[in-house]
Amino acid sequence: MKFIIPFLIIFCNTTANTQPKNRPSIGIIVEAEKDSIVYASGYRYVEESIGRSFSPTTLNWSQFQQRLKLLKQTRTTVYACNLFVPGKLKLVGPDHNPKAVLDYVDTVMNRCRIAGVKVVVLGSGEARKVPPGFDSVLARKQFVDVVGKMALLAEKQGIIIAMENLNRSETNFGNSVLDVLAIAKEINRPGFKVTADIYHMLREDESAKSIKAAGSWLVHCHIAEEMERAYPGKNAEDFYAYFAALRDIGFTGKIMMESGWKDLATEAPVAMKYLQAQLEEAYK
Repeated sequence: MKFIIPFLIIFCNTTANTQPKNRPSIGIIVEAEKDSIVYASGYRYVEESIGRSFSPTTLNWSQFQQRLKLLKQTRTTVYACNLFVPGKLKLVGPDHNPKAVLDYVDTVMNRCRIAGVKVVVLGSGEARKVPPGFDSVLARKQFVDVVGKMALLAEKQGIIIAMENLNRSETNFGNSVLDVLAIAKEINRPGFKVTADIYHMLREDESAKSIKAAGSWLVHCHIAEEMERAYPGKNAEDFYAYFAALRDIGFTGKIMMESGWKDLATEAPVAMKYLQAQLEEAYK
């Protein structure tokens, strides 16, 4: 018994953090400096900020190399990145500069490939916001043209750009999963897919049916509770319908928590346990 009990403890702790192959893995959006905390809380995947780790507007090559050393030392995997295109680099509107956008994206994609990033989330609500009075048809054409070229740059580096839905308090372009899906189908590139942000879906009262409609176009997810954008479990919000829709389309990617944290070491394990229970129920 002296040998059996420790073995059982180790076995239980290991399997508790291992997601079954037919279910999505739960990750977290957090800076790499928090690696030890989130790893101890059961997370194995994180989503980093482009601005903090990869952007040529904030990091020169030498600074990126230093940052890369930290990213390579983490126990969690930096699977994805967000906060992609800075607000001053417009994707639409009269100040839109395609060359500047593509030069920036080319550098970002190269750096992400070096770091092993698989998905870059295109939220960037300010960069994609259509200015007041600007022709919406022209704005959409600008966006589709430049993002199609961005997708080509991503494909060369083996990366997928996955555009996310954002609620109307953050932007006026692409406010639902269905909106983003239509754009993805119009661009129709293997390097451009869809992120379903369940928090924004809740804010826009968008049903889980949109996830089913997205099907294989959907490669990534974000999540938080609608109330306070809190971590899952704080207010015991129910995500079952959305998880069941993910199950129905065979989604086995990553669900990244994008939440506010007051005490990460205490709250992150609670959020992990809460989402794992809902996923287990939905993926039965």
